[in-house]
Amino acid sequence: MSEGVTNITIGDLVDGFRGVSYQPEHLLEEPTETSVILLRANNIQNGQLTYDDIQIVPNRLVKEHQFLQKGDIVVCMSNGSKMLVGKSAQYNEEMDKKFTIGAFCSVFKPKKNTIREFIRYLFGNQTYQHYIDIFLAGSAINNLKNSDIEAIPFSIPSIEKQRRIGTILSTLDQSIEKTEALIHKYQQIKAGLMYDLFTRGLTADGKLRPPREQAPELYQETLIGWIPKAWDCVPVSDLCSQVVDCPHSTPSYQDSGIPCIRTADMEPGQLLLEHVYRVNYSDYLKRVQRLIPQDGDIIYSREGERLGIASPVGKDKVCLGQRVMLLRPGQGIDPDFLLWSMNLPQFYRRVVRGLGATTSPHVNVGDIKEIRTYRPPEKEQIYIGKAIKTVQLKLINEKVYREKLITQKSGLMHDLLTGKFQVKIDSAETVHGS
Repeated sequence: MSEGVTNITIGDLVDGFRGVSYQPEHLLEEPTETSVILLRANNIQNGQLTYDDIQIVPNRLVKEHQFLQKGDIVVCMSNGSKMLVGKSAQYNEEMDKKFTIGAFCSVFKPKKNTIREFIRYLFGNQTYQHYIDIFLAGSAINNLKNSDIEAIPFSIPSIEKQRRIGTILSTLDQSIEKTEALIHKYQQIKAGLMYDLFTRGLTADGKLRPPREQAPELYQETLIGWIPKAWDCVPVSDLCSQVVDCPHSTPSYQDSGIPCIRTADMEPGQLLLEHVYRVNYSDYLKRVQRLIPQDGDIIYSREGERLGIASPVGKDKVCLGQRVMLLRPGQGIDPDFLLWSMNLPQFYRRVVRGLGATTSPHVNVGDIKEIRTYRPPEKEQIYIGKAIKTVQLKLINEKVYREKLITQKSGLMHDLLTGKFQVKIDSAETVHGS
């Protein structure tokens, strides 16, 4: 055993208590000053506790050890899906209300003189998940016992190093949370900006037109609603020099080669090329016979659950997979303006109008070409496209940074919690200033 490292089980660090099953007649419809909030398996989401869809029970039915305290670990112990069993979250709320857990969960309370921040990450690392998978393998019942989790073995460093590891990982978590808050902020800004720009447009000096309620003389009613008088209402085909469908054949995918875009590789305003399927050069040539995708073109998903996404072709060489189509903006049409006009909720509603309820919606290329949309003057298109693209680039940068932090945290958790302590601690503290 390495110097300063101790072999333990999770049960050496925590005490486990199973949740209680409350009968329907025990549940309260409205909270009272003394009632207790009941958390269940569905309240454990992505390593955090959520407080939607909660239940309320009287205080008198909850025993003292069943109340959650800061630092407690809540674990899903039984569920219809093996993907959820074993998932955990740390309770860190400081509220006036008291909380407890339901029958399909357990709470693991840190023992005296243990580092809560360190324990939190033991319940989230690869060793923990490895043993959960072993316990559930070959079982028809997705159920864990407290003793299963308490028996999971670890090699842990000294208390001081546990504290330093917890601080490092907590700092990374805080950075991830701040980044996610920024992502949410930019998403809201973009949604609001798109609504304003595509309903009011911009004047010659780059300012939003007054809303129609204030200046009705600046607007006209069209087949797609009220639009500025300076705009036209035209079919998508009028904005494009070429519109082509994907080849109606299944590509031969491989690990390396040229990206072949499927609907899974698309988000509004962005192609996701990191995990894209690829084809060799020979198959690429077959798939671009109708039109070679180039920078400024738009790929649009026209079939399946992800119907209605418009993504830009950048400088990377790509070809079309299945269920997508390619549009090339025409002369005098700003690519960014056309891209975001096709990502509007109202454009999507016009696309799917009349499809009815179906598990695999499908729209023909000819139908997309006839969908009506906006055509402002070219200068105004450029202003609108640039404004949205600026926010979109900030959003993409924050998402990239979030993924970098998550990857960094995953690597650190593996190394810090599997014995590679000192080198990784020194390196992480240098980077994060812990």
